[in-house]
Amino acid sequence: MREIGKICLAAGLGLMAPAAFDTAYSQSAGGSANMTFFVTSVGSGKGADLGGLEGADRHCQALAQAAGAGGKTWRAYLSTQASGNVPAVNAQDRIGRGPWQNAKGVVIAKDVTDLHAANNITKETALTEKGEMVKGRGDTPNTHDMLTGSQPDGTAFPAGEDRTCGNWTRSGTEGATMLGHHDRMGLDEQPPAKSWNSSHLSRGGCSQDALKSTGGAGLFYCFAADR
Repeated sequence: MREIGKICLAAGLGLMAPAAFDTAYSQSAGGSANMTFFVTSVGSGKGADLGGLEGADRHCQALAQAAGAGGKTWRAYLSTQASGNVPAVNAQDRIGRGPWQNAKGVVIAKDVTDLHAANNITKETALTEKGEMVKGRGDTPNTHDMLTGSQPDGTAFPAGEDRTCGNWTRSGTEGATMLGHHDRMGLDEQPPAKSWNSSHLSRGGCSQDALKSTGGAGLFYCFAADR
């Protein structure tokens, strides 16, 4: 009887092993099952040239896929400005309804209104798709500047002066983009310094080096839009 019991126990553990492995993989991949918000762990490598909104969305989707969360529809939190007959696009209109939570299961906002008011985005909660913190003010290098091209309420800037690096197609010395601070820290205590989505413009253009010089790496926010 004891031998039978041992055999049954071993069989039971054998059946549990794949599930345990899957759980461990999910955790190592950044809690993929429930993640609905993340900061990109890497940028395009071409500064603010993301290949337009479509390219930015593909980047979000690819990173989510690698983390085990590719079953959701991911959108970049980016606005575009009106150009010719093409209307502007508001970041707040393309990310779903919420709620959204990071790779550790921490809710950063319950809906769009909450996201643009008293949200829970901080250095500790604005994690990458891998569940890792992004370096901020005081770290080396500082990469707290997030591409957004947006006003504080998540809407696009009026047509005219570039605030989106040519609607996410420029990577040279021309243009500029609005940036936010994921760590809610800046040079002073004024609201823009603490803004997660509308803190200041990039300086020196839209290249990777220009973004680095102002405290960034071409990173941006991704949201699961089918919420």
